[in-house]
Amino acid sequence: MANIQFFARLGNLWSGFISLWLEDIERKQPEIAYENAVQSMTEKYVKLRRATAAIIRRREELEARNGAEQKELAQVSADLNAAIDTNQDDLAVLLIQKKNAITASIAELSENLAQAKADADDAKSSLLSVKAEIDKLKAEKDRMLAKMESAQARLKIQEQIEGLSVDADVKALDTVRTHIKNVVSEAKLGKELADSDLDTKLKALRQHSGTSTARSELDALKAARAQQAAGQVKKSM
Repeated sequence: MANIQFFARLGNLWSGFISLWLEDIERKQPEIAYENAVQSMTEKYVKLRRATAAIIRRREELEARNGAEQKELAQVSADLNAAIDTNQDDLAVLLIQKKNAITASIAELSENLAQAKADADDAKSSLLSVKAEIDKLKAEKDRMLAKMESAQARLKIQEQIEGLSVDADVKALDTVRTHIKNVVSEAKLGKELADSDLDTKLKALRQHSGTSTARSELDALKAARAQQAAGQVKKSM
């Protein structure tokens, strides 16, 4: 008994594992879930159709039996009238008994036939309902899978757009800009250092002194010429 319970529990565990595994597959591939649902409903439809066919066959058999009983009742009624007309009382009694039995049989058949007709109508209605559900499920499958494909396409486009981000390009340009600014700053720094260098300042000073000396000599030369010119004027007088 314990072994039976153990294997029963093990079977339930395995069934649960298989169920979860199938659910995971169907979630990742919804077309499989829809196909499984359509297949399951189609199998039910086939079974229901067979059952409906059996119910209709029984209804037809009852209709055939009822028709035969009605014909036999009509014949027995005609025979009974003939027996009465010919004063065949013994035969008439037998025919009356037979007529009563047929009438009772027809009443029972009529009741069974009414139930069979109702069962057939219900079965056909259920059959049409299941067929409509299958068609509805197929249409839903096409519609939902189309929506999913559209959504997946949009996601891919979004991923591609996000992959085209200009951040990397902007960062590359920032690096170039920084490098250019550093080079410019280094150039300015070199000039500033050169301007503040002692040798540079002395050189500038000497250039300025040289210029001042040359100007002094020029002024002296001009003054000498002016004196010379004045002396010559006095001699001529």
